[in-house]
Amino acid sequence: MDLTVIGHLSKDNILGPVEGAPPVVQYGGIMYSVATLAALAGPDDTIHPVFGVGQKDLEEVKELLRSLPHVDISGIFPVKGMTNDVTFIYGPPKAPRIECSSHIADPVLLSRIKPYLDTNGVLVNMVSGSDLTLETLDHVRMNTREARIPIHFDFHSLTLGIDPQARRFRRPLTDWRRWCFMLHSIQMSEEEAAGLSAERYDEPTLINQLMPLMVQALLITRSDRGATLITQDVHKRLTRHDIPGVSVNTQDATGCGDVFGAAYFSSVVSGASHLEAATKANAAAAAHAATPAAGKLVALVDHLRPTAARTP
Repeated sequence: MDLTVIGHLSKDNILGPVEGAPPVVQYGGIMYSVATLAALAGPDDTIHPVFGVGQKDLEEVKELLRSLPHVDISGIFPVKGMTNDVTFIYGPPKAPRIECSSHIADPVLLSRIKPYLDTNGVLVNMVSGSDLTLETLDHVRMNTREARIPIHFDFHSLTLGIDPQARRFRRPLTDWRRWCFMLHSIQMSEEEAAGLSAERYDEPTLINQLMPLMVQALLITRSDRGATLITQDVHKRLTRHDIPGVSVNTQDATGCGDVFGAAYFSSVVSGASHLEAATKANAAAAAHAATPAAGKLVALVDHLRPTAARTP
């Protein structure tokens, strides 16, 4: 099985998830998706990430990717300037985190993506919100449609703007229907769902507006309260599953959505039902949240890899 992953890398600066803990600086964004897919890959599987890296960080990132199992680094390329820099500032429990972004890379070009579209599935993670253009996504859809290659699309930062102080803020997406059209599965948090449209649809209305766009599954993540899965069968009937949260001692929530989406998509492409895949993804994201910020990628791979494949 081959899986292609498209999105932006980020260099995360994580401040304050645990009181008194020092700041943590490490690679995140699409790296969490790649690490999750790599950890869950079988012996004959290959993960093909496609993203750019600031020239200064290129060799370090390639070395990190080489340390992950089943990852082909041929789709990694240098970009001018610095790697996307993201700062997450966590306050007291339940308080909204502050996110700031700078040095966001240009969208990934179709020419970079096309060599990796002969695959079993494509995961698009809009880490920065500028990871690829709508026109490029249209080309990806058309290039995979005839072969029925599924596309999983994580809205992530697509619903975020950036203010003059580099802080991210929620804003509606006027052309959200075009982004959602003809995708196998779509993932968004409940905050993203609430702010997706300028009409401020409630969830039932949004679901009824979105699912006819040729979407088989919609996943709405709800942090420690679990997730909701909406599936659509060939007769256009909708089924809702509310997956309860997993009780854990949350250490750092950075990257949980990335882990959820990758674990879900890997399971679906491997033959699991949407509900089985979403349940496994929910558990994987919870385990990730229970891991301290420092060393999350190593812990992620070690936790998700089959027992026989773990490092002694």
